[in-house]
Formats: sequence, structure tokens, C-alpha cells
Amino acid sequence: MEPFVYRNGEMVAENVPLARIAREVGTPAYVYSLAALRANYRAFAQAAHGLDAEVHYALKANSNLAVIRAFGALGAGADIVSIGEMRRALAAGVPASNIVFSGVGKKDVELREAVQAGVRQINVESRAELDTLDGVARDLGRRVDIAIRVNPDVDAKTHAKITTGRKENKFGIDIDLAREAYAHAGSKPNLRVIGVAMHIGSQILSLDPYRDSIRKLRGLVGELRADGHSIERLDLGGGYGIVYRHESNERPFAVDDYMAMVRQETQGLNCALSFEPGRCLVGNAGVLLGEVILVKPGAARSFVIVDAAMNDLIRPTLYEAWHDIVPVRKPSAEGPTALTDIVGPICESGDYLAQNRPMPALAAGDVIAVKSAGAYGAVMSSSYNTRPLAPEVLVDGDRYEVVRPRQSLDDLIAADRVPGWL
Repeated sequence: MEPFVYRNGEMVAENVPLARIAREVGTPAYVYSLAALRANYRAFAQAAHGLDAEVHYALKANSNLAVIRAFGALGAGADIVSIGEMRRALAAGVPASNIVFSGVGKKDVELREAVQAGVRQINVESRAELDTLDGVARDLGRRVDIAIRVNPDVDAKTHAKITTGRKENKFGIDIDLAREAYAHAGSKPNLRVIGVAMHIGSQILSLDPYRDSIRKLRGLVGELRADGHSIERLDLGGGYGIVYRHESNERPFAVDDYMAMVRQETQGLNCALSFEPGRCLVGNAGVLLGEVILVKPGAARSFVIVDAAMNDLIRPTLYEAWHDIVPVRKPSAEGPTALTDIVGPICESGDYLAQNRPMPALAAGDVIAVKSAGAYGAVMSSSYNTRPLAPEVLVDGDRYEVVRPRQSLDDLIAADRVPGWL
């Protein structure tokens, strides 16, 4: 569903005008639609209906407690990559028995806390981690269910900084070394080897990389079973892409088509499946609001300086990412447009939300909405230039609530400590 539409000349989130939120909460601010979150999850779960499968929401996309709780109430588990995310999932009501702990660099203290909590599964990414986890489990008198994350050496055809399934990436164990790793894991008395895991990247728009990876893992499962391992689960990760540029040919695959491919490629494998969607559930369910501070004409183009900056949304700077940007008050269809850089007040030339973008005329005080900002927006924000973290707002029909208050300057500065000898 599209939760952010123009109605009577004003963009609304469900039934709440974004201009009202900007006025009452201030800018910059993130706004999420609960209806869109629910619709996205239900569509994904329905597509998987009939499969022996679990859905674990990937918290790294958006870890706000209200978002996690909304998905948990619909039956989602959690995919985590840190103990901080585990604590968030638990605080939001997701039981430890429905949490999968992924991540390439888990410390022994993190593994200990996860084992003590009783997480469902730990996806191990190295031989050294196998040794560490076995020691932790032995100390605690536990036997831990694990899968090994296998790197299938498949190019996901996505941005270099978010591809994770190639041999040159830091993630997982090379598929050529997987049988040796499983043999090592099988020798550990406190580890129960039950699955194979993969995650090949993010913002993937084609089914082909998934198909190629599943075929490789299917062959590996057969080899591992022949080696004596009882492989019960196949964790297929996430990475499903969304539309960021609506007036383009950017078209991600339909989740129904993905699930049909999974059914075909895993038929007869007799493995329970796990999916870990993140971006596809939250990305298009959120926007970032910003207010125009001033417009600065230039020789080549105009600069629209807004109060939302790279510390609030780093994706354009970090990934050269495109986000559609629109005024919250609908511009005239016949009105002129001009090539514009939409930039923030950060002291960096890389501080931009859009460059050389055709935009309608904007003026100081206008509010803009940066679309498709529900994933990897607030979670990647920082307080660079001593700018407080922006609030997060959840809309439900004709009501809204601030689900993360704006950080105050006093709180931000009070976090520092000055030594007594200075």
C-alpha cells in the first residue's frame, strides 16, 4: 500500500497531514505508517503460506520498539546482529525462542548473554566463533542450536557496500570450506548443528542471485547429510529490494514470485525455512520530514538548504542512494521546475539528500518529505555537528504518537564527561 498520498492538496500519512506533524513535532522527523507496516508483513507472510517457514524481522533496518512490537504482534520473530538488538527485541515482546542471532563479529560476552537468554538459533560465521561458542555453552551447561552462514560466492548485483555473498566479502564461510567447518562444528559436544544459513546482500532486485544461491546450498545440504549431519533448517536471509525511484524502471520482484521460486528450488529438501525481511517491510512505510531554511541561487543550480541532513539520513552520501523528495503541499502540475541540490546544514560537501534534481519552486518554511526512508534511516543517524537525533513518529489512522522523542541538546552534551584534572 502507499500510505503517503496527496489529499485536498496536502500529503497525509494515512489520515494525518504531514504538515500537522511537522508543525506539532518539529523537523527533522521520521514518520512511519502502522497500516503500511502491517500490510507489508501480511503480504510477506501470506506469500509464504503453506511453507514450513518462519519470518524473523531484521531489526537492523529499523529497530524502534514500536515497529518491532507491531511485527511481533503479527507473529514475526527477530533477526538480530548485536546484543543491543536482542535486548530491543525482548523489550518489544519478542520471545527469545523466536530470535535468530546473526552477525560476523560476536564477542564471547555477547554469545554468553544470547545463550543465557535462550535464543532460537545462532548463525555462526567462522571456525573461531565455533570454538568460542562451544566454550561459552560448556561453561553454561547448555547445548546450543546453530547454523553456519555459508558464503555461496554469488553476485547479488547490488551496491558494493551492501553485497555480502561474494568471496571477497567478510561474511560467512566460503562454500568451498563449508564441509570442513561443519565437521569441526560436529566435533563440539555443546553445539547442535541443525542448519545452513545465507544472506547475500541487500536491496536485491532480481530473483536470479537467490535462485543460484539456493541451488548451491541445496547441493551442500546433500553433502552435509551424507557426512552425517542432521540438517533440519535452511535460513535464506533477506535483502529483498524496494522501489526508491518511482518514476523509473526500478522494479523489484514480487514476493509471490520469490516464494514460488523458493518452493520450486527447495522442493523435497525436507528443511524448515527461515526468512529475514527488513527493508521490504519498513522502507516504503516511512518518510523523513524536513523544513526549508533558505534557498540559495547558484550559477549552475539552486541550493535548497533544509534542516534534515546527512546525520539524519546518510544513505544518499554513503550509497549514492536516490530517495524521491516531494513538498508536503502539492505543487501545481503546470508549475516550473529547476535543477536543484537539496542539502543540509552539516559542514561537509557530502551533506546532501539529492543532487541535480528537478524540483518545483521551494521557499523558506516549506516542508518536504523524503520518501522510502523507513529503512536504514533513523537507525543509521548520528549526532554529527552536535545535532540531536530526530524524533520518530508512528501514525495509526487519524492519530499519531512520538515513539522516539527528539534528543535534547542538554542530554546530548550531558553524555560527555570532563576529567577532573582538566
